[in-house]
Formats: sequence, structure tokens, C-alpha cells
Amino acid sequence: MKVKTALTNGIVGGIIGGSFSFIINFFLIPIPQTILENASGNLVSGLISGFMGGFIGLFMYISKLEKKEKQH
Repeated sequence: MKVKTALTNGIVGGIIGGSFSFIINFFLIPIPQTILENASGNLVSGLISGFMGGFIGLFMYISKLEKKEKQH
């Protein structure tokens, strides 16, 4: 795997993960009243955004590999 491909996939996955984290924190998780609520909200948004970012990045990588195999 080339570094450029890995960076591109990582950046796209990170942007998507960050976007999901923002959406979850802004719309779904209310303003925290305590430190525990804040930590719980960060846990939930981190899990979801990390999963989505990793999933999208991996999906992009697999798609590029399949396109390369079809070209040969």
C-alpha cells in the first residue's frame, strides 16, 4: 500500500469520523451537567465516530484494491 493512499483514506475517514462526532455531540447528547455525563458523551461519540471513520477508510481501501485488480 502506498503512503499517499493510506493518507488519503485516513484523512477522509478522519473527516467523516469527526463529522459524526460533531453531529452526535451537537444533536443527540445534551449539554453535560456533570463530569460523568461529559465523559459518557465523549465515550459514545468517540466509539461511533471511530467506528464510522475506520469503516469508511477501510471500505475505500478495499474498493481501490478491487478496482486495481479489475484493471489487470
